[in-house]
This record gives sequence, structure tokens and C-alpha cells, in this order.
Amino acid sequence: MSKDITPNHYDVIVLGVGSMGSAACWHLARRGQKVLGLEQFDIPHERGSHAGQSRIIRKAYFEHPDYVPLLERAYENWQSFEKETGTRIYHRTGILYFGERENATIRGIRTSARLHGIPVEDWTHAQYQKKYPAFRVPDNFDVIYEADAGFVTPERAIRLYAGEAVRNGAVIMKNTAVKEWKAGSKIEVVTASGEYTCGKLVITAGAWTGRLVAGLKAKLQVTRQLLAWVAPPDPDRFSPDNFPCWFVEDPALGTFYGFPVMPSNDFNGPIGLKLAHHHPGIPCGPDDILGDIPAAEEEKLRAFLRTYLPEAGDTIIALKHCLYTYSPDTHFIIDHLPDYDGRVVIACGFSGHGFKFASVVGEILADLAMKGKTDLPNGFLRLER
Repeated sequence: MSKDITPNHYDVIVLGVGSMGSAACWHLARRGQKVLGLEQFDIPHERGSHAGQSRIIRKAYFEHPDYVPLLERAYENWQSFEKETGTRIYHRTGILYFGERENATIRGIRTSARLHGIPVEDWTHAQYQKKYPAFRVPDNFDVIYEADAGFVTPERAIRLYAGEAVRNGAVIMKNTAVKEWKAGSKIEVVTASGEYTCGKLVITAGAWTGRLVAGLKAKLQVTRQLLAWVAPPDPDRFSPDNFPCWFVEDPALGTFYGFPVMPSNDFNGPIGLKLAHHHPGIPCGPDDILGDIPAAEEEKLRAFLRTYLPEAGDTIIALKHCLYTYSPDTHFIIDHLPDYDGRVVIACGFSGHGFKFASVVGEILADLAMKGKTDLPNGFLRLER
């Protein structure tokens, strides 16, 4: 803990209290650090990458098997955080993956499962049709089931992390935009409401990272993605007790994924079956107005539903945008910024698949800020790779 008694000086300042920043604030505060979290919007909010009620969590990680040890730790951290707060965040529904045998996603699932001993099951078409008859997929698709997968609740998790960080002594300021930061003998952070200093800085600014780190070698691209909710004629058939999370690899259109219908008494947001198209969306700036919904994107979702989930109907009751911030290779960036003597840590480029890792990324960021290193296996996510 810092010996500087200046009121506006902190051991660590975290820029951006969203998915990763809120977790970092909590991990740092519970280790006794004097922490300031600065968020330009409310906590949570719908301008970033964490809105939308649910995020899939899974271990047979087709993106790369190197993520699996971090996922194991993420599962542990989510479960221990649930125990500490008495609040459920992780919901085990299982997940079904559908796709042609040589599809990259299907091959990646099998590779990660084989290398790390993750329990997955190959299902016949008769098996999935008996248990989840709402799906209609081609006979040549492989069907893989991962029982320990499910979803986590992003807004609830962020709200809890921020609240528990404050309970552990952190100061978190909402609706406080950062104008600039600079490093001298101390790191100075300038906002519209005041100036603050710190020994270590953690930048978890999502789509705004490029503005706060203008010289970042890895160029980030921000895109807007469409999330949709539909109202099935028989919603009970699609409840979490009766329906899993899912991925479908369409040979022509790519990856679609979705969730059960969330009960209204437990979850905020639209009450319907949620789905999305996981693909590079429309490039945008982080401050762009996201109100216009491209008709072609909406029609892709309707066409998908009519083909693969006809019993869900295609009555879209809500549409929202979510921002993806892509790294050049779509893998995360978690590292110290060069040229700052280990005093500035950055986490960015989560490329649309990051939230499930928030519980472990927060731990890694706390390690890097406090100790300059971490024992967790994040070497493949460094800036220089």
C-alpha cells in the first residue's frame, strides 16, 4: 500500500470499470491496495462490450487450446466469487455445437478437449433430436455436447465486482471521462472533475483503448455487432431447464450462437431467446450513434431461425448493439506497456470472446500491477507475439 498520504494519490488507478476493469478493481482492493476506478459511463452500461444479459462460458475452446488453463482458473474464480457474494453468476446449461466435421470450430473444439481432457460427447442426430427437438440441422453435421458449459451474467457480475471493490476500500467514480494521462515520477490522470496520481495504472478501456494509448503497436478495430431476442410461441420449451446454449456453424454464413429464454424474475433485459451472428461486424468509432439496425443483418438472423430453429419462430422483440474490439489476430492483449518501467498495464483486444475470462483477467491484472508478473499462463497474450 502506498505511503503517499495525498488525498488524490492511489496505489493503482484503473481506467474503465467494465468487464475487466471491475474485476481488476476488486482483486486489487481485496489485496489491500488503494484503488481508484474511473468509468466514463454508468456501471454497467450499454455503450461497450458487456451489455446483453448473458455470455457463453465453455472450456473446449476452439479459438486456441492455450486459453484452456485460463478458463479452468476462470471457472474457479467465478465459483469462489459466487460463494463470497451469495449471488449466482454462472449457470450450467450445457452447450451443443453443430457443424461440418472439417469446420475449423468443430476441429478446434476436439483439439482443445483432447489436449486438456475436457469432457465432451459426440451425439448422434437421434440423441439431440430426442433431447432438444427444436433444432433442425443437416444430417452431415457433427454434434458435440459439452455439459459443463453454460452462461454467465455480465451486468450482474460487473455490478457485483464494482460494489465489492468499494466494500473493500476502492473508490469508483462513474460518469467520469479521462482526458489524458502521463507518466513522470508519478502517473498523472486528468479528468473533467479533477486530477489524480498513482504508482501503477491499469487500462481496461475496451473500444476507447486506442484513444488512451495512441502509440499502441497492435492496431485495434472496433465493430458493432447485433444481438437479437425472439419470442417463441412456447417459451417453456426454451427455458434454461429445458434448453442449452448452442453454436451452429453455417457453411455459408458462419457462426451463430444463442441462449435459453431467461426467466423474467431473475434477469434484466428482454425476455426471449437470445441469438447473434459471430462475425466481423460493421466498423465504427466507439462514440458513434448505434441506433440504426442494418436490415440485412436482421434478415440473416430471421433466415437462420427459420432454417435451424423453426419452432422458436422469427418474431424479433428486441435488437441491441454490442461493440467488439478486435486485435490483429483476434487474441487478447494483456501485458505491460513498453517504456513505462512496468508501471502501466493494459488489457484489450478481446475480440468478442472475452467476458467469460473476466474473473481471471482481473487476477492477472492485479498480479501485473502489484508484482510485475503473474504465475498464470498468459504469455501467449503478450503484446510482442
